[in-house]
Amino acid sequence: MTFFGVGDLDALASFYDEHGYAVLRGLWSEAELDAMELECCAAQSRLADGDLPERYGTTVLVDDAVQTRFANYVTYATELLPEVRAAVVHPTVVEVVQRLLGTETWLLESSRFGVVYQDARPGRESSYTRIGWHSDWQSGPHLPIWPSVAFTIHVDGTSPANGFLRVVPGSHRWATPAPYRNVNGAEVPEGSLAAAGYTDEPAPVAMPLGFDFVPGEVGLYCQRGDLLFHDAYLWHAAARATDDDAKRRHIRGGWYSGDPAAGLEESFVKNAAR
Repeated sequence: MTFFGVGDLDALASFYDEHGYAVLRGLWSEAELDAMELECCAAQSRLADGDLPERYGTTVLVDDAVQTRFANYVTYATELLPEVRAAVVHPTVVEVVQRLLGTETWLLESSRFGVVYQDARPGRESSYTRIGWHSDWQSGPHLPIWPSVAFTIHVDGTSPANGFLRVVPGSHRWATPAPYRNVNGAEVPEGSLAAAGYTDEPAPVAMPLGFDFVPGEVGLYCQRGDLLFHDAYLWHAAARATDDDAKRRHIRGGWYSGDPAAGLEESFVKNAAR
């Protein structure tokens, strides 16, 4: 069972521990989701119109040089959007995170990109359509901020039509290598660990550089309002939508249990986005 209600947090934590991900369903009302969506869309429009400071938008997160005023990302969203911040620090969210990481956890809000509203539509105006295989830890293998739990609040449900997450259950337990070779040609920072995960067991297959099939992977489809938690060591990738007119919008960020003062303004290794 991948999906859990607010009364099933023990089962959610147990599933997460085994598989590296779990989905909480039914936390917010439709009215609350509507309020978050309105806030996010308004900020996205203001960003595209040049009415927000550069801090709240970025081209760093995308690889394709698309000349457009469309904004795929609103960064540091909890600084701008009170409905979004209330959702991210909801008492049940905090309770789940503490079950998964322990009580000494912190939300990444004011550095890197903070909490991000992402519009991942595949149309011509978009600079983001999918992302290749990675684990979140690989973006900063030199930083002592891990372990962490990433979260995604789904503004839209996911499907083959609008794109979805691909995950390899249990891969958070493998000792995944740092990305010394990747599709972007990015250099791994000095001081990086050679590999990390919850055990010393090596991965049974090499992580693809792009979007190839991984034995054991599953497609994860979520409904509007679902809250996905996944581990920083979990192998995952985002599949491209098959409908160019579809929308796939979500709010994402991360809770961490390592050192909160550990060089978060340093450059991170980029993932393979197309």
